[in-house]
Amino acid sequence: MPIFWHTATMEFNERTMTPTVASLLTGPRSERASERTAARRAAVRGGGGARWGWRLCRGRSAARAEALPPPPRPAPAVASGGEGGAGERGLGPASAIGMPRGGRRRREGGGGQQLVLSRFFGAAGSGREQGAARQTASEFGTRRTTSNESNEPCEKKTKERQITLEDICNPLQTQDKKPQKCEKPRICLQTLDRLREFCSDSDHQCNRVQEDSFQKKESLSLEKCPSIIGKSSELKNPLQSWDTSPKVSQKAVQPTTGEVIFDSFRDCASRSELESRVLRLQPVEIILPSSLSDQSEKLINSITSMRLRDDRIRIEKMENLHFEYSHAFQLITDFYTKEVPDTTGPQKLSVILSLDKPVICSLAAVVTYLKEFNLEKMLYNPSNFKQLSSETEYMTINGTTMKNLEIIQNQTDMKTKGSLLWVLDHTKTSFGRRRLKKWVTQPLMKCSEINARLDAVSEILLSESSVFGQIRNLLCKLPDIERGLCSVFHKKCSTQEFFLIVSTLARLDLEVQALVPVIHSHVKTSLLQNSLLEIPELLSPVKHYLKILNEEAAKTGDKTQLFKDLTDFPVIRKKKEEILDVLSKIQLHLLDIRKQIKNPSAEYVTVSGQEFLVEVKNSHKSSVPSDWVMVSSTKAVSRFHSPFIIENYRHLNQLREQLVLDCSAEWLRFLDHFSEHYHRVSKAIGHLATVDCLFSLAQVAKQGDYCRPTVQDNQREIIIKNGRHPVIDALLGEQDQYVPNTTNLSGNGERVMIITGPNMGGKSSYIKQVALITVMAQIGSYVPAEEATIGVVDGIFTRMGAADNIYKGRSTFMEELTDTAEIIRKATSRSLVILDELGRGTSTHDGIAIAYATLEHFIRDVESLTLFVTHYPSVCELEKVYPDKVGNYHMAFLVNEEESAEQKGSEDEESPEFITFLYQITKGVSARSYGLNVAKLADIPEEILKKAAHKSKELEGIVNMKRKKLKSFAEVWKINDSQELQKWRSMYKPEDDRKDSF
Repeated sequence: MPIFWHTATMEFNERTMTPTVASLLTGPRSERASERTAARRAAVRGGGGARWGWRLCRGRSAARAEALPPPPRPAPAVASGGEGGAGERGLGPASAIGMPRGGRRRREGGGGQQLVLSRFFGAAGSGREQGAARQTASEFGTRRTTSNESNEPCEKKTKERQITLEDICNPLQTQDKKPQKCEKPRICLQTLDRLREFCSDSDHQCNRVQEDSFQKKESLSLEKCPSIIGKSSELKNPLQSWDTSPKVSQKAVQPTTGEVIFDSFRDCASRSELESRVLRLQPVEIILPSSLSDQSEKLINSITSMRLRDDRIRIEKMENLHFEYSHAFQLITDFYTKEVPDTTGPQKLSVILSLDKPVICSLAAVVTYLKEFNLEKMLYNPSNFKQLSSETEYMTINGTTMKNLEIIQNQTDMKTKGSLLWVLDHTKTSFGRRRLKKWVTQPLMKCSEINARLDAVSEILLSESSVFGQIRNLLCKLPDIERGLCSVFHKKCSTQEFFLIVSTLARLDLEVQALVPVIHSHVKTSLLQNSLLEIPELLSPVKHYLKILNEEAAKTGDKTQLFKDLTDFPVIRKKKEEILDVLSKIQLHLLDIRKQIKNPSAEYVTVSGQEFLVEVKNSHKSSVPSDWVMVSSTKAVSRFHSPFIIENYRHLNQLREQLVLDCSAEWLRFLDHFSEHYHRVSKAIGHLATVDCLFSLAQVAKQGDYCRPTVQDNQREIIIKNGRHPVIDALLGEQDQYVPNTTNLSGNGERVMIITGPNMGGKSSYIKQVALITVMAQIGSYVPAEEATIGVVDGIFTRMGAADNIYKGRSTFMEELTDTAEIIRKATSRSLVILDELGRGTSTHDGIAIAYATLEHFIRDVESLTLFVTHYPSVCELEKVYPDKVGNYHMAFLVNEEESAEQKGSEDEESPEFITFLYQITKGVSARSYGLNVAKLADIPEEILKKAAHKSKELEGIVNMKRKKLKSFAEVWKINDSQELQKWRSMYKPEDDRKDSF
């Protein structure tokens, strides 16, 4: 079953302490409405020049846009003109400059479809408009014009005029100036808030935004002001305070296991950090604000679209108010001071308020959402909150690397089989499987912790003691007690489930307790010994609760008979005593009934759920008192209730109903009492999960030809002797043996491998193999190699594959360079960087230039351990520039020239060479990539292959000829006398008499 993570994500404006999704309308509503109405009318009179604005009211009328409520913190106006609304989509830092989504669109129709300009821009008409429209544009400090003479852009015809701060502050003085034709407006903003709104997600501090309509070539641009000096001290140098990367927070809750994770981080325009965390958590539901930036929305759409229909992530959108800091602060304060039952609420509140403000906003949204399902109890204890990312504790593996290395799922059908997790997962319990998944996505960075796991795995693997077999058998019998315990904690469990969980925990306590002497004597490693020995102590309170329960009643769900000893349940005991009193009275009344109907053997009967019926034959019906009530009858008998029975039976049913209610209340109180030990029991289950993971890694090590890696904390090196790809090795099995390869990277020596070779030669498999072995070593697992020495790596960054991203609006090459830019920003000298065929998505010269410059940056500046796969021979020249740091390698192969010659029909006919792949990493550069051989393997038609081979030979001849001529020029340039020149002329025989030969 999937893990039901619920994640709340938001983007946050740190300065204003409010989420950037909040509404930004300011000023009195009536003034705003009148000013916007005037602006729109002026725009309509000007011929629709102001079609595009910062606020996009898609599918809404203008009146709807005007009715938006004002924010809690109004911002001062820029100039004397009116103010409009903030962008509907462009409200987050990722899209503070509210560009319309979907590119340029042409809007037609009446006022109901008219787009509303933002508060920064009035409606600017075309260059032909006069009067009120132009005055309105002047008040806002903007003017949009069109060219009547030609379709050329206005910027080429006129010189730009900058609107200065004086013009904005004194708009009346500037109205007399004769406006120049086709001016490009420049707007100076006077508040830091607005600068943040426009420029918070730009790579530069203030980007120029220009949108051209299809017909009029109109433009609206925002350019950086040379200087801004305002009244507020914050405005003296606002450009230094611009936030170029939004701060994103998330709160992840696992209701079935009680796990709560939070994180707060800065992200770039590509939202790579957010993507990494979503892929790592794999939530089934995401809580979002009702308005998101375009970048974040595109990312969420791209992630959800990759899932199958039955496994798609559910998106829950909440009002922006729930993510605002002022509202979140009040909600969290009330929650921990008023709703938390114990007296430690203020102390817990202080822990919460020490978190980042974006995290508090996300927490408030989660609290609100979980209250709808009565699941907020898991948030009572903030000491159990865990931060997802810790750069000092875990290796950095971003979402791109997890996908490229197929750590959690394969890239073919998105299933677990074929991933690293599939290779390592031999766990016996559900909670152990979840723990192992965390280990795989969060490799350790502390050498002591890594070696502690390796010591435990080695002991399980090499020990001959029977205690490990007993522990393994113990794990095989366990249900998912982690989820069951969480359902008990939330009071969502039935009596049957509670009895199963408690009885399982009690059995675990007894069985582990019996193994304690053997564990002391035979288990040596501290990690295993401490985990096993703490379990009996942590589970000791469970036995008391098992003794209280009546097993039969628990299995049938009868809560009225659930508790054996009612000493701790006085309410139930008192109610049962009252019921017994009523029953005894009814039983004594039977003597009076016998006398009245003159039947000494009369007994109560129960028919169709009706109790205490007095059955009388119809022949003796005359003996029944007249005040008795007949309940039912047949041809032979009639059944009656006496007045005493009616009164006491009604009272008895009331007591029974009250008993059921009291038992249900006591059951919940009983679960509350048990939940006091939740964290102790949960810790014991965590120890069992750790033991299960260690046994799983030991099972991996038994597969054969695996070795224990040597992990070093103070060395930057990856040395692997005859390593193999763990996934391919497992998929091939014993029949098809994987070709092993050796790796030798050292921070003090050769730390960069440039790998060339034919297509399909095994280059990508080799570099993935190095990365996966590094991950396995830092997880604490044995690795598929003869020997391995791994220096602790702080992160693995990869750039592989070629695919566009339609949801994010990126081409294939844009995706390639975006990933590369992210690696450049985050890689350190302790990182492992893998770049596979960088630069192939563009022209040859540009690709070579980008690949060369990027690799040289990693060699000279970053100094990381780097594997660089390329088909560009020019990149291999870096070995000559950095001979001690760079090595050229290729994947070995054989060219079968005899079979190639047999395929030639004539001397002029060419065919692709026959290539035999050896899959062996070898020193040196491969001059060719033999792409035609792959085309042949892909069943490209023979005619096309022959034509391609002929063209390839022709192009290769031209290139070789040019190289020869360049070499000749270099030689003649060094000649100093006529004899050497004559000798050179005699040696040179031109092969081509074309005019452009020299």
